Amino acid sequence: MIHAAIATKAEYIKTAPVLRELSARGVAYRIIDVGQHGGLSRSFRAPLAIEEPALRLGNGRDAETIPEVVRWAGGIAKLLFQRRKTLRRRLFGDDDQPICLVHGDTPATLLASLLARRAGVPVAHLESGLRSFHLLQPFPEELSRIGVMRLASVLYPPNDEASANIATMRVKGEVVQTPGNTAIDAVVHAVGTGEREVAGPGIIAIHRVENLHRGSRVDGFIELLGKASTSGPTRFLVHPPTERALKSQDRWDEVLAAGPDVAPLLPHDEFLDACAVAPWVVTDGGSIQEECAVLGIPTLLWRARTERPDGLDGCVVMSCYDQAVVSDFFADPARYRRDPRPSGRPSPAAIVADDLIGRTQHPPVS
Repeated sequence: MIHAAIATKAEYIKTAPVLRELSARGVAYRIIDVGQHGGLSRSFRAPLAIEEPALRLGNGRDAETIPEVVRWAGGIAKLLFQRRKTLRRRLFGDDDQPICLVHGDTPATLLASLLARRAGVPVAHLESGLRSFHLLQPFPEELSRIGVMRLASVLYPPNDEASANIATMRVKGEVVQTPGNTAIDAVVHAVGTGEREVAGPGIIAIHRVENLHRGSRVDGFIELLGKASTSGPTRFLVHPPTERALKSQDRWDEVLAAGPDVAPLLPHDEFLDACAVAPWVVTDGGSIQEECAVLGIPTLLWRARTERPDGLDGCVVMSCYDQAVVSDFFADPARYRRDPRPSGRPSPAAIVADDLIGRTQHPPVS
């Protein structure tokens, strides 16, 4: 059986297309919820049309603050000290030929990969090979991804650049090229890729640790909020950790004074709907960058580096925290709008699903 070890919202969203493809082929799969977003994940499994987890790790709550993440990770890491047979039975039951599918670059991805290898189970890494080549940007994602790529038996890079990165690392796993990221399938499932009329406010969403816990980055972001609000209606969709971080630094009043409409996060399909009709999007999230690239939405990336090439030759602008770049973007964001990705292109999720099905019959050596 194929076991998907996933934990965060982004992992669920971009693994779900593969799971739906498995279901469409009548192939059983099993979800192991690693527990980083143990509470939040309950709200979006039904819209993603995937099964409930067969096994839940962690305490069933979301690990949102740095201390909570440390405690959650420590609890999961303790499982590594169990005997191999005990751990294998706990995680994978009586399956004698399991494959563990993981996604991306979160701490949960690395922990799940370590647990699978400790249990003697091969790891298949979805969205493999992306690199920023800077260990602290993004942190800890760059370190996590390097570790997972070295642990994986099968690697699914989403583009030629990612494949080249894997070749440079000389990892032992087998590489299976896919025609893009499964974010493409996720967007198609949620909202399609047809053109939309611009009809809503600009959308802002940030959450990265490196942007919320450095004073200069927060200063720059508040200045960005002011420029965005001056350009037209602006909605700032706030992650709970983002709000807590800004309030703990006594910056929340400055955020409100900058003028955006502040609102809570939206369900994934509603969020994509809002982005699809927005005049522009500002984000520091890699997954949102990918989704906006599929939709062709003018997007300002509030980062200095990214491991993802999606949209950088068209609708996505790298800010590098430069206010001149920010001002230029808001002066005329429409010039960055591109046509949505055409429908009918090869499905990355379908290729991954077919490959995984073949491996359940001829599993890689663990």
